[in-house]
Amino acid sequence: MYRCASIATLAVAACLAWAPAHAQSHRPFPPQALRGELQLLQFPEATLNGQPARLAPGARLRGDTNLLLQPASVMGQKLMVHYTVEQRTGLLQDIWVLNPVELANKTWPRSAEEAARWSFEPGTQTWTKR
Repeated sequence: MYRCASIATLAVAACLAWAPAHAQSHRPFPPQALRGELQLLQFPEATLNGQPARLAPGARLRGDTNLLLQPASVMGQKLMVHYTVEQRTGLLQDIWVLNPVELANKTWPRSAEEAARWSFEPGTQTWTKR
């Protein structure tokens, strides 16, 4: 019994040590991810860049440590995010709240038109204006 308890304690300590370090790095975002300011209202309603938006059924909201968040936990807050949109419905599908390292990467498209004119480097997670 004692051995199991100490293994569990080590596992919890390892997870806690990993989370802050991971929060300060770039996560891999898909090339179709756009940047914007999101404010969640009464679920599934939201505003994105000041315009009405809606979360898709099954939308995933990840915090700056990449853990899943419940929309109600950040309701009313203005968040800088990367997001993807369902092509068929136009609803918000995947949302990542940005951490300070990701926010420091200022060059990121805010519209599909900008993304179409820029080049994306997945390895470095950077965009270049053509």
